[in-house]
Amino acid sequence: MSAVPAPQILRYSAFAATPEGGNPAGVVLDAEALEDADMLRIAAEVGYSETAFVGARNDDEGERRYAIRYWSPSAEVPFCGHATVASAVVLAERDGTGTMTFQTRAGDVTVEATRGDHGVNIAFTSVEPDVRDLDADVLARTLALFGLDADDLDSDYPAREAYAGNWHPMIVLRDAELFHQFRFSPEPVARLMREQGWSGTITVLHRQSESEFLARNIFPVGRITEDPATGSAAAATGAYLRAIASVPADGTVRIHQGSHVGRPSLLTVQIPPSGGITVTGGARPIPPIV
Repeated sequence: MSAVPAPQILRYSAFAATPEGGNPAGVVLDAEALEDADMLRIAAEVGYSETAFVGARNDDEGERRYAIRYWSPSAEVPFCGHATVASAVVLAERDGTGTMTFQTRAGDVTVEATRGDHGVNIAFTSVEPDVRDLDADVLARTLALFGLDADDLDSDYPAREAYAGNWHPMIVLRDAELFHQFRFSPEPVARLMREQGWSGTITVLHRQSESEFLARNIFPVGRITEDPATGSAAAATGAYLRAIASVPADGTVRIHQGSHVGRPSLLTVQIPPSGGITVTGGARPIPPIV
């Protein structure tokens, strides 16, 4: 029996607001033969917050469909937005632009790839989102780990948990300086996240205007202290804003993220009256280190 060749690992940065920005993701194509242990090992070797493993194309009545799984260096994640964008750019460059469906562990995600002046643009629409109350004791514990308390919250934005593929606690701080300066120890935060089943990030926001937010997405459970750009959290943010009736008139929100880790990023979120939340961005290849 011939040996299975080593998979090719592509590296792309998604949602970059500057040439040095964006969130790196690994992309492995034709990964259907890989076992879970292989994917976990590869994700750990890549070392990014997530690596996407894309199965063979499986069209259904003319619809382009791909099974896709996402792994952090420590565990499988049901959905990852920036790795979705990176994978969709790679597939659009290989198979052409247009509409495709990603079959994720969270459900089917519709992806639209179009070609613009600066490369391929991707808009993905999340699974049906959900929003629920965040337990008061869990909120207090979370805030304490960041050196914060309830008085630091923006009273117009009650803390909630929001889902658009992963559950994300949503915490909005009223003071910009405090948003930029809060610190935390990663391991206690990771323990709390594992206890609560938060496989995505803890999303901390500060409102600049009705349609502009700053975001810090805390992710030590994925062995990444802070994520530069988080598509699943952006979609969950859209679901959260809709649930609390705080959607701009045009339904569009821009989320600025990543400056705290030196990788400025921009995520554009379209919030319809119902259904999935659409997040738009692009991705570019990361040059190999020589």
